[in-house]
Amino acid sequence: MKLLLSGRALTAGAVAVATLVTGGSAAGAATAPAHPTASATAAAAPDIPIANVKAHLSQLQSIATANGGNRAHGRAGYQASLTYVKAKLDAAGFTTRVQQFTASGRTGYNLIADWPGGDASQVVMAGSHLDSVTSGPGINDNGSGSSAVLETALAVARSGYQPTKHLRFAWWGAEELGLVGSRYYVNSLGSAERAKISGYLNFDMIGSPNPGYFVYDDDPTIEKTFKDYFAGLGISTEIETEGDGRSDHAPFKNAGVPVGGLFSGADYRKTSAQAAKWGGTAGQPFDRCYHSSCDTTANINDTALDRNSDAIAYAVWELSQ
Repeated sequence: MKLLLSGRALTAGAVAVATLVTGGSAAGAATAPAHPTASATAAAAPDIPIANVKAHLSQLQSIATANGGNRAHGRAGYQASLTYVKAKLDAAGFTTRVQQFTASGRTGYNLIADWPGGDASQVVMAGSHLDSVTSGPGINDNGSGSSAVLETALAVARSGYQPTKHLRFAWWGAEELGLVGSRYYVNSLGSAERAKISGYLNFDMIGSPNPGYFVYDDDPTIEKTFKDYFAGLGISTEIETEGDGRSDHAPFKNAGVPVGGLFSGADYRKTSAQAAKWGGTAGQPFDRCYHSSCDTTANINDTALDRNSDAIAYAVWELSQ
C-alpha cells in the first residue's frame, strides 16, 4: 500500500508486451481446514490451502533476499517476482500478458492473466500490487495479497472452473509510487472495455500480524459478498478507511468500475474494542513492520492470511456465477 502522500514525479510510457523468462518451484499442497459457507453457491468455492499461499510468500522472500532486500519498482527483485507469478499462471493454462510502462525513469510491468471462457462482456477482476518499497521485502505489503490472488487463480485452474462471467487476474507494478501500474492499465482501456468490467476486487495487505478484518464499502454487492463470508465464520467486520484511495482499486473506482476488497490493517493502531472482538494487541499497529525491513515472512498472521485467502475464492466464485 502506498504512503498517504507522494511527491514523486510519475510518468507513463507506451503499452508494450514484454516477454519474460519463466521459472519457479511448485508450492506445497497441504489443505487447510474447511470453513463455514454462507450460501449454496459459496460451497462451490474451494478452500485455499494456506500452505500454498505461504510457499509463494517464501519464494517472494527468497527473491527479495537475492536482490538487495526488496522487490521494488524498476529493480531486479520486482522483475523476478513477476517472472515467478507468470510462470505459475502459464503452466496452469492462463493467457498472460505483460504490460509495460515507465515511472520515475524506470520501466515497470503489470501482469494480466485471463482464464479462458466466460462472457467477455462481463469481466470479474481480482488484483493486487506486486511491488514492495525499497526499504524491505514487502511480504505483508503486498506479498500477502499477491500470493493469495495467485493461489486463487491456480485453484480456478485446478478445479476446471467454468464461470458464467469471464475471470481476469492482475498483479500491478509501481503501486508504491502512486498507483502507477493500475492507473496505467485503466487508462489504456477504452470506455467500452472499462464498461465490460462488472467488478474489480483489490487485495492489499491481508496477513497483518496484529490483524483487523476490514471490508471496502464501495460497491454494495461486492461489500455484501465479503460480509456474508465473514458472517459465516462468526467474524464481525468493519468498514475499511485507512487505505481508502491509497491502493489499486482507486483508478478503477474513479473510472466508474464497481470495486471492493479486503484489508487487515497497516500502521493505524488497533483499538481496545477491536482487540476485544478480533484478538491481538490494543494500542499497537496492525502491522508494526509496515514499509520496513522487518516486513518478512515472520511478519504474517497465518489465521488472517488463511481467512482472507478463502474469502477471495468465495468472492471470485460468488460474483462470477
